[in-house]
Amino acid sequence: MSELEPTEHLPRIGEPAPDFEANTSKGPVRLSQFRGRWVMLFSHPADFTPVCSTEIMEFARRYDEFQERHVELLGLSVDSVPAHIAWTRSLAQQLGKPIPFPIIADLDTKVSRLYGMLHPRESSTATVRAVFFIDDGGIIRALLYYPLSTGRSVDELLRVFDSLQTTARMGVSTPVDWMPGQPVVVPAPATADQVEEREEAEKKGLIYRDWYLRFRQPSS
Repeated sequence: MSELEPTEHLPRIGEPAPDFEANTSKGPVRLSQFRGRWVMLFSHPADFTPVCSTEIMEFARRYDEFQERHVELLGLSVDSVPAHIAWTRSLAQQLGKPIPFPIIADLDTKVSRLYGMLHPRESSTATVRAVFFIDDGGIIRALLYYPLSTGRSVDELLRVFDSLQTTARMGVSTPVDWMPGQPVVVPAPATADQVEEREEAEKKGLIYRDWYLRFRQPSS
């Protein structure tokens, strides 16, 4: 495998998240141990770097918001366990609370390569800012990639989980800029007869914009 091809296959939406076992800042972890909970597996370029430090502290500060959504956080970089421990202790002192989630020490880049987190044209020594949204059945439901220079938005990460969990629960979709509590998109009619059932459907709470574009409140 060449240096410009660090992974043979990038995990894709709808596929099972590849299982692995790794050492972390909180001891050995196997991905499959979180089955039954959602997981946000995310990588950062390196410990003791400015942007990564702001991210880890904000993830920790808003950890309870992820927990409310039954989401476990699992970080990763190619640094060692001692480096993770020293860095998270430093961040905890600044934050005034401990970093509550484990960070994988991927020195051999095994997990990084498994998940396509190494992009040599961006960095030959660090993982990019990858995010994998994994559902409670171990299936990848979304993924995001950011360059080393761009810190992630926690609001957007939480919004994606809200959308994924709402669509999984209700069999709907979410429109542009959707936030919890706002109308969701219901599937378009599949037959001509269903198109003509608009009046009856509106009585059931559907909001029509056109025959193919219908909304309803998420609680209805």
